Amino acid sequence: MSLLRLPAPAKLNRFLHITGRRNDGYHLLQTVFQLIDQMDWLTFEPHNSLELVSDLPFPAQDNLIVRAAKLLQQASGCDQGTRITLEKNLPMGGGLGGGSSDAATTLLALNHLWQTQLNIDELAQLGLKLGADVPVFVRGQNAWAEGVGEILKPISLPNSHFVVLTPNCFVSTAEIFNHPDLTRNTPIIDQMSFLTELKNPQHDKQTHNDCEIVVRKLYPEVDQALCFLEKIQQESAELLEPPQLTGTGACVFLLTPTRAFADKILKQSPFKGFVCSGIGQSPVHSALNLL
Repeated sequence: MSLLRLPAPAKLNRFLHITGRRNDGYHLLQTVFQLIDQMDWLTFEPHNSLELVSDLPFPAQDNLIVRAAKLLQQASGCDQGTRITLEKNLPMGGGLGGGSSDAATTLLALNHLWQTQLNIDELAQLGLKLGADVPVFVRGQNAWAEGVGEILKPISLPNSHFVVLTPNCFVSTAEIFNHPDLTRNTPIIDQMSFLTELKNPQHDKQTHNDCEIVVRKLYPEVDQALCFLEKIQQESAELLEPPQLTGTGACVFLLTPTRAFADKILKQSPFKGFVCSGIGQSPVHSALNLL
């Protein structure tokens, strides 16, 4: 096995509706996953055992990267090892899907390097065991998602640019999904309604993030970041969509007409963040010739 360096792109949830709850406690949802050009990086190199090198403040065996590698070993019967070095750029607990994307890149990379010959559907099924967001990164396309996030349909999205703010807090997904104030009965919409809304942003907006009210209540830093973006959006005729929380947070984002416009907002912001653009296909798939 030769050394291989691959990205793990982040995502934004363009909306997130909680439409119900299953008997096992998992929430039913509707969302659109938008891949963006902000990413972690993972380097895979030959090693006689499975090892993760990172600066993360918790044991390597608890990381989704290691769990993904072990799951692939078990599913394929492979006994090879690898040393994985993680360059962590995406904030943890930010709602950008960094951990899920790291796990997906690991599955795709090691399936290629170990020649385990699982197809994309099989890798996505493995990914679902690690988390509901992992399959979308395994498939590597913008997607309309339903179920618990595992029912994915590719969706074509217009070229988009965003300013993303990263409040300095870690939002617990479990805390938000278990909160008694979380809305769990948002009416189901169809994909056409969302696409029509994208084309006509000045019309009444149907979509939103059901987690936002709870997160704003529990995490003042997130509320302050959204207030800042809301003020910017309301004062500009060019910004037609209100800012939103992504996932369960803590990151918040605002759609902008250009990257330059997003840069201008970020320079005014009292919060850290970044500027990004949407991408239609994960660069992992291009690198591994999975197109």
